[in-house]
Amino acid sequence: MSDYEFLSGDVTDGIATITLNRPPVNVLHIPMMAELNALLETLLGDGNLAAIVLRAHGKAFCAGVDVNDHTADKVGEMIRQFHGIFRKLASTDALTIAVVNGAALGGGCELATFCDVVLASDRAKFGQPEVQVGVLPPVAACAFPPQIGIKKAIELNAVGMTIDAHEAHRVGLVNQVYPANEFENQVDSYLNNIRKLSRPVVRMAKRATFMIAREQVLSHLEQVEKLYLDELMKLSDAHEGIAAFMEKRAPCWVHA
Repeated sequence: MSDYEFLSGDVTDGIATITLNRPPVNVLHIPMMAELNALLETLLGDGNLAAIVLRAHGKAFCAGVDVNDHTADKVGEMIRQFHGIFRKLASTDALTIAVVNGAALGGGCELATFCDVVLASDRAKFGQPEVQVGVLPPVAACAFPPQIGIKKAIELNAVGMTIDAHEAHRVGLVNQVYPANEFENQVDSYLNNIRKLSRPVVRMAKRATFMIAREQVLSHLEQVEKLYLDELMKLSDAHEGIAAFMEKRAPCWVHA
């Protein structure tokens, strides 16, 4: 698993670890997303995995999807690659676990919180600021309502709020919050508890629990993907927001 430019991967004792490695903040661009899809594809066929762990080098877990890949000539391929990651995560019976020690924003928040388990340090933060640049978070639109309820989901997705790890835990986006100075030890302890379990039983229990939700999330994602590409990307404000971000200026919304 060493033939990747923006990732590293390892499988040990039934747990696969994928590490995002595009420091300092691991912004996802199309080549990195393609690598993540390829690596996940290799893991999907391994029925001996109890868990797939996503973590990151650098000061942030992931600051989101590269805004440059939201332009009209790239957005279709970006959505295909980005949503391919979540379709693969949704299809595995292995537990998916995000280890977040820093910011998880935009697509990075979606990547972390889509996982079955989120282990966060108390220095982590989570947010969906896409509306600030004239777009919306399709995966969060699908995954947040069943996780945290419609009111908080709307507040995060349509207002673009960012919350700290403790608030993310309180509303149900995060499973565990550990002190930053104990974080790695606590994560190791959590993963060691999984290693003590029967791998096929873990996988079957995850499948039984996620069975109905899997169908609902994937169906919802297909509908929101169509909304994003066929309606959102026809708005002048969507293109203005992206252009303003790239040009480092305030957007001038025309509300159309």
